[in-house]
Amino acid sequence: MQAKELDALLARFTQVTPGKTPNPRVKAIVDRIVRDLFVTMNEFDVTPDEFWTACNYLTELGKNNEAGLLAPGLGFEHFLDLLVEERESAAGLNENGTPRTIEGPLYVVGAPVHQGSARIDDGLDTEAEPLFMSGVVRDASGKPVPHAVVEVWHANSKGNYSIFDSSQTPFNNRGTIQTGADGRYSFQSIMPSGYACPPGSSTLQLLELLGRHGARPAHIHFFVSAPGYRKLTTQINIMGDPLIDDDFAFATRDGLVPDVRRIDDPAAMEARGVNRPFAEIAFDFRLVEARDGLPTDVVERPRVSA
Repeated sequence: MQAKELDALLARFTQVTPGKTPNPRVKAIVDRIVRDLFVTMNEFDVTPDEFWTACNYLTELGKNNEAGLLAPGLGFEHFLDLLVEERESAAGLNENGTPRTIEGPLYVVGAPVHQGSARIDDGLDTEAEPLFMSGVVRDASGKPVPHAVVEVWHANSKGNYSIFDSSQTPFNNRGTIQTGADGRYSFQSIMPSGYACPPGSSTLQLLELLGRHGARPAHIHFFVSAPGYRKLTTQINIMGDPLIDDDFAFATRDGLVPDVRRIDDPAAMEARGVNRPFAEIAFDFRLVEARDGLPTDVVERPRVSA
């Protein structure tokens, strides 16, 4: 189809019904998406079989509740982070802030709340490497932020998340830590493992057609917030994981791969109350100040409540 014919067709398809008032932003975005898809179908000579295969794929994706998994897999979630950071940088905000990165689909509302320090694993995985992580929530200049909230969640040593994995106790490896005036947080848990998209999942089917894998390196998720500051959504990767630079979700970022200190000294193990070698991670979060006129830092999206 020639460009002139395509333009005429699109003009007809995007007309507003007399007496109806469209949402201007929704209409502008949908009209653009339809135009881009028409152009793509025209250029690639998409067949009816291919079109309906794609429609059926999207139906199955929705049935499997995998939109939140495919979005990072195609780079959309990372792209959204970059757009927000671009706006923050233009406002002179995030030069010294901790880089944001994707939330992913596995956060659960309502994790237990602790003051200052917590043990967030259930102690049942006696083979996993114990992990002790601590640090300070700071502002962009390095000063401690008082009364911050650090929400943390991560997979177990098999790459599975509690609530979504019924074999785990509720809220295993999940917790909310409220800091004191010094902004300091700490928690004990276990070293997580990376995970992969389930075999046969809609997300993995598409990734394989694209010549890609669906695996992630080991990582720990965080929400960090405090009054007067923009909420930070981020995660750290575990140094040494072979997939750090090959994360299917594109979440690895400079500044989010802290050193891991591994300790096998018996006296240190006794002092920590563990009976096997353990790991320590020290990591300070830096928040940027809240300011009007920026994209929201609190993303509204469906989340599981346990």
